[in-house]
Amino acid sequence: MDKQNPAIAAKWLCLFIGIAVAVNFSGLFIPITGPDGTLYASIAKTMAQRNDFVNLSAYGKDWLDKPHFPFWVTALSFKLFGFTTWAYKLPGILFLLMGALYTYLFGKALYNKQIGLWAVLILLTAQHIVLSNNDVRAEPYLTGLIIAAVYHLHKANTNYWQLLWGCLFTACAIMTKGMFAIIPIGGAIAGHFIITRQWKQLFNLRWLIAIVLVLIFILPELYCLNQQFDLHPEKLIFDRHNVSGIRFFFWDSQFGRFFNTGPIKGNGDPTFFVHTTLWAFLPWSLLLLVAIYQFIKKGSKQIKTIEWYCICGSLLTFLLFSASKFQLPHYLNIVYPFFAIITAQYLCNLVETSSITTIRGIQTVVICLLLVVIGILHYFYQPETFTIAIGSCLFVLLIALIFLPQVITANTMSKIVLRTLLASFFINVYLNMVFYSSLLHYQSGSEAAMFINHNNPKNLPVVQLKDDYVSAMNFYSDAPVITVTEDGAGNYPPKPFILYTTKDKVNDLAAKGWKILPIKTFQRYWISRLKPSFLNKATRAKELTETEVVIVTP
Repeated sequence: MDKQNPAIAAKWLCLFIGIAVAVNFSGLFIPITGPDGTLYASIAKTMAQRNDFVNLSAYGKDWLDKPHFPFWVTALSFKLFGFTTWAYKLPGILFLLMGALYTYLFGKALYNKQIGLWAVLILLTAQHIVLSNNDVRAEPYLTGLIIAAVYHLHKANTNYWQLLWGCLFTACAIMTKGMFAIIPIGGAIAGHFIITRQWKQLFNLRWLIAIVLVLIFILPELYCLNQQFDLHPEKLIFDRHNVSGIRFFFWDSQFGRFFNTGPIKGNGDPTFFVHTTLWAFLPWSLLLLVAIYQFIKKGSKQIKTIEWYCICGSLLTFLLFSASKFQLPHYLNIVYPFFAIITAQYLCNLVETSSITTIRGIQTVVICLLLVVIGILHYFYQPETFTIAIGSCLFVLLIALIFLPQVITANTMSKIVLRTLLASFFINVYLNMVFYSSLLHYQSGSEAAMFINHNNPKNLPVVQLKDDYVSAMNFYSDAPVITVTEDGAGNYPPKPFILYTTKDKVNDLAAKGWKILPIKTFQRYWISRLKPSFLNKATRAKELTETEVVIVTP
């Protein structure tokens, strides 16, 4: 990382990238987080079991929300590796790592190799990127596909094969999340040409060809939607008939949420993604804000001589998402490669001693606060998964954070970046290997399913009463799960059978005369909605509900 010795710089940067990759894989075997992650895993599991890559179904019914691409990839992974946690998470992490590769290629093409490498490290240590590689949804796929599309379309002015690849990645991104995937891609390309006044490039014939190619490449998605929904107006979707899957794909899925006119609604807050970025892009978020300000300030004086891809692709998406009525923290992950390049070019080009001193102070405060937060979390949460091996690993990382930067380089900025990286490694190793490993024990659906898998020698049918937590049981159960309504109405298998539900519901059924044999009790909490009273072990019990696995006998 020392500019005076580029050979050592490349070697150390590659080593730290390797560690960052390992940290992003550290959540590979931690159970899938519900309700969304386990729902998506269950849909892909059903797809693989039925060998039906056309219809998406959940809870035995047609499912219309996300497009097919991530389910196709996950179902293929399940067919290769079985229905396991890591087989679900692996494709998403690999697509994110593909995004890291393209972040390097794009940063190198726009600036130089060092900025490309720094951008990769910033991307792979951004807090919500690591979190999303544990809680895998559509975003890791989308993050990799969007930056890949932008890179190839940027290169397409000299090579039409690049245009083909750019359109293929664009189409896959659309088949992952919907038409809004075009915004960061089109915003990056068109924004650069508009700001630099390259009108011939903006209205070049190749973009018409690109539109045609993208439409051709998304035909598999349109075919599936037509087969499942448009050809079957009698199906009841969103509590109504005559629902068009193709219309939902092109409009309601994304624009309907944006304008709050679709079947899935939300309540938008214009400042939501501002405060989300402040924590989700840690430990780089404050530097990102400075980098964006400095980029726009300097860029306004040399508009035609710098690149505007990253700032346009990220800020246009940021502004549109902020104006949307449906907002979730992970939505912004798709522009983090752009944010990483913007931040990296600022740090690599910084030479003013006063600015470097200020940044050193900012990052020292950020690192100390993050470590203190982890210490407080550990003190109050008291995870049972903290082992000597993990403690030793964390101790080594902490010692490295204090002393290693001094050994590697004399360059002040390099020391700052190294310490920030090591702090991120420490924090995320703790979160994945200690905190989340413990937290997932309170996702009782997956815990109960794994218990039943090992304690059902007679292969009794498995039944659960439906509530907001059922997808974890659906995915992790080896046996087919029959889900009945909350009031206990439904088609039950012949007795005896295994029943999983809350303890209150078990008591209600027993009061109605059911013959019930209790087997095991679990503690349950909605782990994606953490509250201080749950995180504090002293007050945790009042936040928990009890669930039970029982045998219903004749």
